[in-house]
Amino acid sequence: MSNLSLDGYDHLLRKLKERIRTAQVRAALAVNRELVVLYWQIGREVLTRQQQQGWGAKVIDRLAKDLQREFPEMKGFSSRNLKYMRSFAETYPDESIVQEVLAQITWYHNVALLEKLKAQDERLWYAQQTIAQGWSRNILVHQIESELYRRMGGAITNFDRALPQPQSELAQQLIKNPYCFDFLNLSTNAQERDLEKALLQHIREFLLELGVGFAFVGSQYHLEVDGDDYYIDLLFYHLKLRCYIVIDLKISEFQPEFSGKMNFYISAVDDLLRHADDKPTIGIILCKGRKKTAAEYALRDVNKPIGISTYQLKGSLPESFQQSLPSIEQLEMELDTIAAAVISEEDTDA
Repeated sequence: MSNLSLDGYDHLLRKLKERIRTAQVRAALAVNRELVVLYWQIGREVLTRQQQQGWGAKVIDRLAKDLQREFPEMKGFSSRNLKYMRSFAETYPDESIVQEVLAQITWYHNVALLEKLKAQDERLWYAQQTIAQGWSRNILVHQIESELYRRMGGAITNFDRALPQPQSELAQQLIKNPYCFDFLNLSTNAQERDLEKALLQHIREFLLELGVGFAFVGSQYHLEVDGDDYYIDLLFYHLKLRCYIVIDLKISEFQPEFSGKMNFYISAVDDLLRHADDKPTIGIILCKGRKKTAAEYALRDVNKPIGISTYQLKGSLPESFQQSLPSIEQLEMELDTIAAAVISEEDTDA
């Protein structure tokens, strides 16, 4: 084959690989959707018969044996899984919710939602976040056990005055309180530089806790103003908000003067780094603790968008809660899995 034909062949092979990957992803999604809907339908049938004909719990054991005998190649017809199907149908009587939301995540994600949560609105919120952020089951469980739902949007901010809509609402929901740094093992006498260094050593877990959209720009980011040197603890860019985010780390409780320093940093970033197309820079002051009224007073007359939040280290969490959290190694394995999936999707979209 000539060089020209070889180039043509390589192009053909690349295109075919992309098409096959796309078909594989679509097929996997379609199979998952059909499986989740099938399990809901089986659960509804069992639930209806039990309610209308008074069948007891033993019918599930019998049904499991008969289905396993008829479909030996399928692994989902254990007695335990059939009970999950019944609970699934009982929890979500509206099939449209199953079709539109829950069929977009795996059955094992749905089982985790059933096991870990009681409130319907929380289950649906975590399901939607799983879809949007590509969480594995273990990451979903970690987010549930760290009470992400209750931490989202809990920071004290002035975003409603300092940012236009809809950016102000998006930014408010972006910032958690508290942040859970359970992956760090720091002593009680750790300094701010120790905290920063530890976060950078576990940057992937830190980004996972911050949430989707944060792109790391730098630590101790240098700015020169009037010939003097200033250093920002952590600088990020948020891809959805389209703005820089300055994070100032504090190992003490919030003090009113912290907001003045952050106001300075935001002004400097807006002038020195911000592009004409970027939205206003946002500042997050991360403290060991805060008092609500003092934090609100500190932001009352500040025009730059600032959020004040707290963080918790593993040592400050209840022992029972610490034991329920995955290890750093487990999180890293899950993050590797997510990264591989993202790379595969990027290859598909190429």
